[in-house]
Amino acid sequence: MKSHWSMVEPPQFRDEAVTSHPRQDKTDSDLPEETEDMHQDCHDELVKDVLQRVKDEHKSIMKNKFESLFEGIKAQENQTLLKRIYTQLYIIEGESEGVNEEHEVLHMEKKPRRTQDLQDTPIYCIDIFKPQSHQRDKTKSVLTKGIAGIGKTVSVHKFILDWAEGTANQDVDFMFLLPFRELNLIREHRYSLHKLLLDFHPELQDLDSKIYEECKVVFIFDGLDESRMTLMFSDSEKVSDVTDTSSVAVLMSNLMKGDLLPSALIWITSRPAAANQIPSKYITRVTEIQGFNDAQKEEYFRKNISDEHQASRIISHIRRARSLHIMCHIPVFCWISSTVLQKILTQDHSEEIPKTLSEMYIHFLLIQMKMKNEKYDPERDPEINREVIMKLAEVAFKQLMKGNVMFYEEDLRECGIDITDASLYSGICTEIFKEESVSHQRKIFSFIHLTFHEFLAAFYVFYHYVIKMTDTLQFFDIVHSLQKKAVDKALESETGHLDLFLRFLLGISLESNQRLLQDLLTHTVDTSHTISETTQYIKDQIKNNDGLSADRCINLFLCLLEVKDQTLYREIEEFVRTDKHSEKKLSAAHCSAIAYMLQMSEEVMDEFDLKKYNTTQEGRRRLIPAVNNCTRALLADCNLTVQSCEIISSALQSSESPLRELDVSNNDLQDSGVKLISDALKNTNCQLQMLRLSMCNLIGERCERLSSALQSSNSPLRELDVSNNNLQDSGVKLISYALKNTNCQLQILRLSSCNLTGECCESLSSTLQSSESPLREFDVSNNDLQDSGVKIISDALKSHNCQLQILRLSGCMVTDEGCCYLASALSSNPSHLRELDLSYNHPQHSTLQLLAYQDDPNYTLNKLNVDHGGEFRNKAGPRKWVCDLTLDPNTAHPHLVLWDENRKVTRGIDTQLYPAHQDRFECYQQVLCRESLTGRCYWEAELSGLGVVVSVSYKSISRKGLNDDCKFGFNVKSWCLICTDNRFTACHNNNETVISVSSTPSNSVGVFVDMPAGSLSFYSVSDPHTLTHLHTFNTTFTQPLYAGFRIYSNSSVSLSK
Repeated sequence: MKSHWSMVEPPQFRDEAVTSHPRQDKTDSDLPEETEDMHQDCHDELVKDVLQRVKDEHKSIMKNKFESLFEGIKAQENQTLLKRIYTQLYIIEGESEGVNEEHEVLHMEKKPRRTQDLQDTPIYCIDIFKPQSHQRDKTKSVLTKGIAGIGKTVSVHKFILDWAEGTANQDVDFMFLLPFRELNLIREHRYSLHKLLLDFHPELQDLDSKIYEECKVVFIFDGLDESRMTLMFSDSEKVSDVTDTSSVAVLMSNLMKGDLLPSALIWITSRPAAANQIPSKYITRVTEIQGFNDAQKEEYFRKNISDEHQASRIISHIRRARSLHIMCHIPVFCWISSTVLQKILTQDHSEEIPKTLSEMYIHFLLIQMKMKNEKYDPERDPEINREVIMKLAEVAFKQLMKGNVMFYEEDLRECGIDITDASLYSGICTEIFKEESVSHQRKIFSFIHLTFHEFLAAFYVFYHYVIKMTDTLQFFDIVHSLQKKAVDKALESETGHLDLFLRFLLGISLESNQRLLQDLLTHTVDTSHTISETTQYIKDQIKNNDGLSADRCINLFLCLLEVKDQTLYREIEEFVRTDKHSEKKLSAAHCSAIAYMLQMSEEVMDEFDLKKYNTTQEGRRRLIPAVNNCTRALLADCNLTVQSCEIISSALQSSESPLRELDVSNNDLQDSGVKLISDALKNTNCQLQMLRLSMCNLIGERCERLSSALQSSNSPLRELDVSNNNLQDSGVKLISYALKNTNCQLQILRLSSCNLTGECCESLSSTLQSSESPLREFDVSNNDLQDSGVKIISDALKSHNCQLQILRLSGCMVTDEGCCYLASALSSNPSHLRELDLSYNHPQHSTLQLLAYQDDPNYTLNKLNVDHGGEFRNKAGPRKWVCDLTLDPNTAHPHLVLWDENRKVTRGIDTQLYPAHQDRFECYQQVLCRESLTGRCYWEAELSGLGVVVSVSYKSISRKGLNDDCKFGFNVKSWCLICTDNRFTACHNNNETVISVSSTPSNSVGVFVDMPAGSLSFYSVSDPHTLTHLHTFNTTFTQPLYAGFRIYSNSSVSLSK
């Protein structure tokens, strides 16, 4: 409501914009002070009123502009309320990797969703400027990446609509949308920012330019990838005033840099490949639109198809056609599929439903043509249609070669298109009108989607080079040469921008697809022979081209499926089914094809064992995505990286994930890898029941993430193995705490060899006595719990809440006293424990009888293991596994002298008269021990002299020749510790690791082998009670092991007794 002062004396209006700082006329200088104040109040009130009116008008205009969505061509009948059909897109913090190295659509088709530190919760469109909980600074500038058609522009429109309707971001005064496709039209002109905004938003004309600095303003630059201007971020031309005139590119650059209107918020959208035009220092937040997940795909179809039964049929078909289902993460592809399938299901029940991309796009083209003919000229000559389509296809091909997705009137004229007859092309092109000045308009054109652009380009090439050449004698050579050249060009592309073009070119070549296009083609041609030759060429590339990248290989595989050649698919299927993985070494390209096929298969694989595939490390890396479609994934000892864990995490979180068992043991996952897997366990889609993390370099602090996952409301995990990790008591306490939570469903827990002591037993005991604990099997073997720790666990066994059925205490330094505690516990609560493992301990026979024989009929213990007992087992650390070794004379090099009952070896000068033997080392001064190492073994050796190599080796190591195959530590069959010059170096397969030691190394080395766990550890022995860990190899041992030594000059080794 206006102030009553305005009724007394109205202000002196002028024919100029209202400002927030009115100038005082000289004639007012003599007015009384009260009158001056009254004038100022009136003016301020007027400014507020005018500002509010302009804001309201601006909001109203923006609401009217963006409340409707035109799907496909911009026509009244295609107008739909955005609120009604909008489906929330999956927007994440950060970005996916690798988009610049492959076709962006195929990148999304092949790459599982990434899960990062900040991606647990999607970012809603309206919160794009809202800081995350961990961020202190305000978000000023946001760069949102997304592939073509993923929904960047629709997200922008929804963001503006929610603001204009008053449902979000009401602290913002103005939102200005400046699409680059429209800015291109005025890129040669010079503007001030104020004048530019007036051209885009004439409703601002009543505002003075100074108002912008007092208002909260959002600038949205949509489609950076469509820009045909060069943004300039140097300081050569700085603009800081909204009235300063400059080029459009300079204005945009200064807005993004913050030199111009520094308080303004900036949102930029772009396809991935173009996003690096803006230096990262000018971007506060980077987000990525990942499109629809599976649930959102279904939601889209149900919102857009009013007939529920028809919607269900279409969803069912899309799910069965795996390649189509994956492509539906792109909203515009959902619209294309919906358009095609609705027409087929309602009008022509006899027509086969499309199953490939080429078929889908051919049907879409035919539907657009039919709609155009019905609307504009039902009697039009088909020849005119062909001419129209071919001219558009020519535009598509030429612009694809130039890398343009947007084109202008001059581009159309170049291909003979008369822009005045727009109705001819309205069914295929989307037109966006923008007034460059008050006197005329210009049009911007694009195809419905990048993929449709590539489809038309492929159609142009097929028509131009195939249909026109059928009368030539070299027809078949020409066609095959064309297809072969297209394959080669696609393989040469580092960005993969021709991948889909190639798929469409081959798909259109099929005679069945030519018949669908019979109204556009003058005739069909028999291409069966040329397609057969081309597909064989593609298969040869996949099988023999070792340099083929994973992306190119997968696209070639998809090309085969596009022409319905299933031979390679069946070969791979047979290869996997018959378990022939180890017979032939697979190239990395083979592995890419296998992984993709396994993911696309409608049949879920029971077991995926990565180690069984005979390939390189790169090949194994490419196989990992197969975890998306298997029940049991065995990835132990496969050098998994953080990227590998991202793929695994994504698979666990995918909807309807079949993965139930996962073994990633013997991999250095690090904190980031553990976090990725732990976070995946919290996801509602995750159905994993068994997780093995043995020997993954976990430490106590990292258990906090696992503990949190076990307590999540939907935790499905039933079995967890974290053995052979340095968890210590602190880590186990975290896990024990989780076991008390009612959400935790864990039934089997393995904590073998985790450096635990009796101190952790209080928390373990408390867990076992908890009424909520579901634990049935518990393994704390190979931890120095001693009798004091066993007593605390025994107290828990007495509780009737304890439901434990299997307890493993092997190698826990348990004596007669500890066994008495256990016997007493079982006497008190005899009805649950069925199996007890006390091997590698030192109980007395009489005490064991108490455990083995109880009078109680409810006594259920039926398996008691007390093997490998003895007093020497009651030692801390690995010394409880000590074994007796002797050197084997039949393996000793002739310059090695064995003595002291074959327990000592010295390198001499004279050649020993050993009998000839096939096991003898001929060139290297090496010797193996006689006894094989089984289970867990520990031994010590005294070293003297210039240097000794302490080794563990397979017996199958080579003995003849002076090469690495015979040399301890320099091949795949041996592991060693090189002890020389007061330093230690660990070595396997010629990969050396220098070990830093804080003190002077001792002359005694201890070695511990745990065959079942796959670990080999070396220690420095400084006194009878102190072992200093030097290095541990983690691997999977596939053959019996033998201790061995290589002796340097004037050196010797003595095995301890």
